[in-house]
Amino acid sequence: MSNSASNPPEFDAILFDVGGVMLTNGWDHNERAVVLAQFGIDKADFESRHPEPYDAWERDTISVDDYLKATLFYEPRNFTQDQFIEAMKLQSVPIPENAIGVLGEIAASDKWLVGLLNNESRLLHEYRMEKYGLGKHLDVQLSSCYLGMRKPDADIYRRAVDILGIPASRILFIDDRKGNADAAAAVGIHAIQFLGEAKLRLDLQQLGIL
Repeated sequence: MSNSASNPPEFDAILFDVGGVMLTNGWDHNERAVVLAQFGIDKADFESRHPEPYDAWERDTISVDDYLKATLFYEPRNFTQDQFIEAMKLQSVPIPENAIGVLGEIAASDKWLVGLLNNESRLLHEYRMEKYGLGKHLDVQLSSCYLGMRKPDADIYRRAVDILGIPASRILFIDDRKGNADAAAAVGIHAIQFLGEAKLRLDLQQLGIL
């Protein structure tokens, strides 16, 4: 993973993660814990059922109905699926020191192809794009729910390069998780770890972007 260079590279595309960069994560362990407590659900039981259907849900190979049936509605509950989904959505809010402003500035410059490369279920991804107006800044949305792949698997980065039709070295990727940034760098993408808006602005200035 590289954060700066004496001779800044040139880029044709800039890709952002969403959870942990712009918004809270869609349905990570913190978000799940809050909602499970709200509905009085045994966390250990839910988490024991969660991993396999969650992976499939984020790859869009099963629906939200299938995911919730596997993890929660395998027995009667005193609340509805719609109530639970609404609570899930409410966990999505902008994080402090987020990159939404940076995204808007880069998109407005019209100098680069701007997109997302994120892991998210179709339900939450599309809700988050609409709720916070992120889609208006984007030329492409390379979400796991559209590609059928998830970070940090190398295949999702290779597929992103193929879809964009741009050499990997001319793509910049911004992600809050070092493992995801490192995985992108391993296939030749120039990746930086997001550590807050101020640090991101500094990193982008060093790359000749801001």
